[in-house]
Amino acid sequence: MAGARHAATAPGWRVTRARATRLAGWTAPAAAALFALLALWVVRDPAHPPAVDTGLHRWSVDHRPGAVTAAARALTYTGTGIVPYALVVLAGLYAGRTARQRAWTAAALLLCLGAGQALRYAVMALIARPRPPVEDWATHASGWSFPSGHATTAAMTAGLLVAALFLRGSGVSRTACVLIGLWGAAVGATRVHLGVHWFTDVLGGWLFATAWLAVLAYAYLRRTAGRPPAPA
Repeated sequence: MAGARHAATAPGWRVTRARATRLAGWTAPAAAALFALLALWVVRDPAHPPAVDTGLHRWSVDHRPGAVTAAARALTYTGTGIVPYALVVLAGLYAGRTARQRAWTAAALLLCLGAGQALRYAVMALIARPRPPVEDWATHASGWSFPSGHATTAAMTAGLLVAALFLRGSGVSRTACVLIGLWGAAVGATRVHLGVHWFTDVLGGWLFATAWLAVLAYAYLRRTAGRPPAPA
């Protein structure tokens, strides 16, 4: 990846390496533990989803204005396929300051996303949770339900995009980070609105992505500790 940065700054916002390392260090096990507990909860009785799932699913199915549903379909497509991979490549090219840094950072971000996807597929196959009733779907879907692939992919992509902003190290915009985070969360929300996932599938995707990103961040920060910051 691009050279380590000891801190990324924006007006009124400073994130030190030590603080980021501590945050990643406790976030990874906490998110992983919550994901495991959620997985145990949702699979204890596959034929009877939790009340929070059935309630939100029914409300979503009963409240689908045409324009909102069309927008949800358009947004949900950005969380799968080539779009997330293209975004992380562009982020890697932005984060690097030399041709070599750009190539390595783009490749590293691709690897992080691809490895996270492979692990998510394995977990999904292991849990094998059925989706909501197909007659309630407002878009195409395939595969098992938990954790939501779109929610997981969008959240991982959002995290990697924000990481690229910090790797660039030339000042990180709060607004950009918030907008990226909102996109990642919104993709997950569309899966419930479109009826193809239970809410706990989406929540599981967010927790899975959080755990994976925290592991990556902790490993990167520890590995690059002590390196001089790259020139601005």
